[in-house]
Amino acid sequence: MSTETAEKAIVKDSEAFLSKRRKKLITDPLVDDNPITIQVLGICSALAVTTQMQPTLVMALSVIFVVVMSNLTISLLRNKIPGRVRIIVQLAVVATLVTLVNEVLKAFAYDMYKELSVFVGLIITNCIVMGRLEAFALGNKPYDSILDGFGSALGYSWIILTVAFFRELWGSGAVFGIPVFDYVSGLFGEDFSLATNGLMVSPVGAFIILGLLIWVQRSKTGYVEH
Repeated sequence: MSTETAEKAIVKDSEAFLSKRRKKLITDPLVDDNPITIQVLGICSALAVTTQMQPTLVMALSVIFVVVMSNLTISLLRNKIPGRVRIIVQLAVVATLVTLVNEVLKAFAYDMYKELSVFVGLIITNCIVMGRLEAFALGNKPYDSILDGFGSALGYSWIILTVAFFRELWGSGAVFGIPVFDYVSGLFGEDFSLATNGLMVSPVGAFIILGLLIWVQRSKTGYVEH
C-alpha cells in the first residue's frame, strides 16, 4: 500500500457542525422529549413564575444560560471528576452559575431581582439542569453538551412562556404589561368589554393551561405513559 493510500484510509470525515444527530439534540426536547410535558421536570417554576411574561422571559433566559454553561463546564471536566464526588462537583458548578445570574439581576435589574430571586436560586435544584449533567454532559464532548443543554433549556423555556402568555392575557388582560383587552374593547365601543378571569393568576390556572399543553402535545406525538 502506498503512503498516499494509507493516509486516505486513516483520515476520516469529521462530523458536520450541525449534523442530523446534532440537530436532534436541539429539536427533540422541543416536542418529542420535552422536559416539562414529557419528562414532567421543572414543574414548580412553570407554575410559580408564569403569571406575567416579563419575569417568565427572564427566568427562561437564566435557565438557558445555566444549563448551557454547566453542561459545557462539566463536559470539559468529565475526565477529571472522580465518580464518588461527581454530584457535589455538579452542584458546585450550577450554584456558581446561579449566583452569577442572581448578582447580575441584582446589579442591572433590581426590581426583577426582587421578584425572581427565590426562584432563580431554585434553579440549583431544577431536575432539568442536574439531569442533563448526569445523563449527557458527563459522557459527551463539550460541543455536543452545549447543544444538548441548549435544546433542553429551550424546550423548557417555550413551555413556560406559553403558559405565561395565556395566564397574563386571560388573567390580567395584558401581554408584557400592554393592556390588550382594553385596546380590543375600545375598538368596539364603550358598551363592549372583555372580562378577565382571576383563576388564571392563581396556581390553579397554571395547572389548567399546563395540563392542556400536555394533552395537546401528547395527542399530537402519540406519547403514552407506561
